[in-house]
Amino acid sequence: MNSAPHVPAAAAPSHLATHLRLIGMAVLWGASWPWGRVLAQSLPPLAAAACRFLLATALLMIWLQRSGRLAALRGWSASRWGGMALAASFGVFGYATFFMMGLKQVPAGKAALVVTMNPAMTLLLAAWLFKERLNRVIGLGMVLAVVGAVTVITRGEPWHVLDGRVGAGEVLLLGCVVCWVGYTLIGRRVMAGVDALTTTGVTAAIGATMLLVTSLVVEGPAAWAAVPDAPMNVWVCLLALAAGSTAIAYAWYFQGVKALGAGAASGYITLVPVFGVVFSALWLGEVVDASLLVGGALAIGGTLLMNFGRR
Repeated sequence: MNSAPHVPAAAAPSHLATHLRLIGMAVLWGASWPWGRVLAQSLPPLAAAACRFLLATALLMIWLQRSGRLAALRGWSASRWGGMALAASFGVFGYATFFMMGLKQVPAGKAALVVTMNPAMTLLLAAWLFKERLNRVIGLGMVLAVVGAVTVITRGEPWHVLDGRVGAGEVLLLGCVVCWVGYTLIGRRVMAGVDALTTTGVTAAIGATMLLVTSLVVEGPAAWAAVPDAPMNVWVCLLALAAGSTAIAYAWYFQGVKALGAGAASGYITLVPVFGVVFSALWLGEVVDASLLVGGALAIGGTLLMNFGRR
């Protein structure tokens, strides 16, 4: 009996380009911290945040239009729009406000390490609210990440958390953590069935509107008069944040999720604080002291452990 002729198996598709894009995403998100620090030192924080997301929204809307997704928004229900508005109030308006106000007072490298608490707080609350299962590896990763972040916040003296000697800038950055965790958990309930690109574009547009209105009310029209006269380096950072850290980085991240899966793609986010510290030291001349190195190593190691434990 003759056997069927052997047909060579097709070569597995190379994901090299995908991995390179995900590294590029981590670079752009890491660079957002020194870029944001430059903006926070030069412009009113709410006006700067609004400018970033207004520019990003313009790019994202063009992207949605060209991909054919924009027309689908007409069929959305009022409850879906309400859910998007709630998500935008946390993930764009709240996060961007705390981001800019925190960076006005805290060095960019330190700020990038503080928000390594995001995954730990998200997983902890997801276990409580949605009954997600935790294990010992995830638990150890959470402890390391929080200890590392607290070490960075308190400059290596964590007992200062108890006596209230944590700076206002660090407290504002913890607001970033709260808002991002809220955005992530809200997304579990209100954004089901909507692709990531559409979610990003819509929440960016709603959040940009919130930031614009709040800036005009709180900071006044005078805050916007300073924007056209900002130095060239400020405009470069603003455009880089809008196009690079928002539109391009999100595009590369979503492509990575599609090609490799969410778990593999999200692992690259661990590199973000590394690039944030490196770029802040190189571009802004920020000092990397022992507490930043030790706390950063603990926080990043804890994040890696949590990713490993989830798999």
